[in-house]
Amino acid sequence: MKQIKWFDRKFNFEHSQNILPSIIERLRATPLSLLAAVEGLDREILTARVEENWSILENIGHLLDLEGIWQGRLEDILAGESYLREADLSNTKTHEAQHNAKETAELIETFRISRKKTVIALEQLEEADVFKSALHPRLHQPMRTQDLFLFVADHDVHHLAQITYLKRLLIS
Repeated sequence: MKQIKWFDRKFNFEHSQNILPSIIERLRATPLSLLAAVEGLDREILTARVEENWSILENIGHLLDLEGIWQGRLEDILAGESYLREADLSNTKTHEAQHNAKETAELIETFRISRKKTVIALEQLEEADVFKSALHPRLHQPMRTQDLFLFVADHDVHHLAQITYLKRLLIS
């Protein structure tokens, strides 16, 4: 089964309760999920591209490449900015990073360290910070802190699902 493209997804953020603690646990688990997803895979599988889409390592690298934007957007919300900073929608950083040349363990460990910084920042928030918001530049809708990180957690799982899809195609 092939999943919908990330940019084609629609998002609905109607939670009135604070669900950020559950979201933080999802975010905290992503590095471990990545490790489990690549366990035992040969380099040939990790670096293979299918239909000109990113390889497994490039999907992992992409998560690392975006961690800074998530951290910056949290700063935007907490600073009272009207708009969240824009992301590079062409993903230039990922296309130029040559993630296929990197060691898998190093890539995931670098991601784990960066994600830990994000999780620590979220754990230090006050209750009122969870509901502060700014407008998302692409979606043109307000995103509260918890909405932003639900979006991030969904983005993580989107790429984990892509990794699973690639494994099924390449191993069978």
